[in-house]
Amino acid sequence: MQVNATQLPAHLAKTLRPLYTLHGDEALLVQEAADAIREAARAQGYTERTVHTVQGAHFDWGMVLAAGSSLSLFADKQLVEIRIPSGKPGKDGSAALQQIAEAAVGNDSTLTLVVLPRLDKATRTGAWFSALEGAGATVQIDPVERPALPQWIAARLAAQGQRVAPGEAGQTTLTFFADRVEGNLLAAHQEIVKLGLLYPAGELSAAQIEAAVLNVARYDVFKLSEAVLAGRRDRVQRMLDGLQAEGESEVLVHYALAEDIRALKRVKDAMAAGRPLPMAMREQRIWGLRERLFERVLPHLTDSQLAGLLQAAHQVDGIVKGLKHPGWPAQPWAALHRLAQSLCGACGMASGRVASRS
Repeated sequence: MQVNATQLPAHLAKTLRPLYTLHGDEALLVQEAADAIREAARAQGYTERTVHTVQGAHFDWGMVLAAGSSLSLFADKQLVEIRIPSGKPGKDGSAALQQIAEAAVGNDSTLTLVVLPRLDKATRTGAWFSALEGAGATVQIDPVERPALPQWIAARLAAQGQRVAPGEAGQTTLTFFADRVEGNLLAAHQEIVKLGLLYPAGELSAAQIEAAVLNVARYDVFKLSEAVLAGRRDRVQRMLDGLQAEGESEVLVHYALAEDIRALKRVKDAMAAGRPLPMAMREQRIWGLRERLFERVLPHLTDSQLAGLLQAAHQVDGIVKGLKHPGWPAQPWAALHRLAQSLCGACGMASGRVASRS
C-alpha cells in the first residue's frame, strides 16, 4: 500500500505494518519520516535495531536475511533498517528484498524499514519494489517546491507556536524567508528552530525574521530552467547570482538555457510540420512542469524569436569558452544573465505577462 507522506503520522497512530519503504531525495523529510516510524516501533516494543547500508556489488545480503530471521537474547522484537543509497540493490539484492517482503507478511517480531533515494517509474514498477509495496507500506517523499515553501515555513512556525503577521505583510515576510532558504530544506528547518529559540511563542515581526534568518539558499541549475520558462525575471536574476556565488560551472548553466531554447525550437518546428503539441512534446521528452510551461508559451512564440534566441545561445557558447563576440559582454556570467533574461522576457510576454514577482 502507498501512504502519503503528510498522512504518515496519522497512519502510524492507528497501525504499524511490518514493512515500510521510504523513497525520496529530500534528506530532512526522509529523516523525519524514518524517525516517526522508529518512534512508533519503539512504542510497540521493537527495542533492538540493526542498520545495514548496501554498498558495492559484493554486499552480503545473507547477513541482512539472517538479521531479519533471528532475535537476540535481550529483545522479543527488532527493527531491521536497510539503506540503499544508490537505489539499485542489484540482482542478489532484488531477490533478497523479495524474500524479505514475503517474510514480512504477518510478522509481528521484526519490523523492516527500507530507505531509498528518489526512484524513477521503471524502478517503481520493478519486481523487488512491487514486492515491498505489496507486503508493506511505501512512502514517497517529495521535495517542497518553491511555490509551496512559504506555506511549509508557516506550518513549521505554527508547530512551535509562532506565526507571521496576517495578510499581505505576512506573505511578504514568508516570501523573504523562502528566498533565503530555497533549495536547502535542512537549513530552512534549522532557521525555523533558531527562531523558536530566539523569540517566544506568538507573532514574529518582519524585522525579527530578517535579522535572524541567514541567506542559505541553494539553487539547482535545472530549476533555473523553470523560472526562465515562467518569465520570472527577479527570480532568474537571484538564481543566477546564487549559482555564480556557489561556483557553479558556466558551461552547465549555458547548457540548461540553450537546451530549453533548442527544445522550444524543435517542438515549434514539429508543430509547423503538423504534429499536435502534446505529441511533439512527448517526442522531445518534455514532461511535468516543463510540459505545462511549454504549453503556455509555445503557441505564442514566433519563429523569428526562437531563431534569434538560438543565435544568441550560439554566441554565448563561444563567450563561455573564452571567445569574444561583438555586442556581447566579455564576461561569461554577464553574457549568461543577458541570455537568460532574453529568454525569460520572451516566455513572459508569450504567456501574456512578464512576471517580475517571485
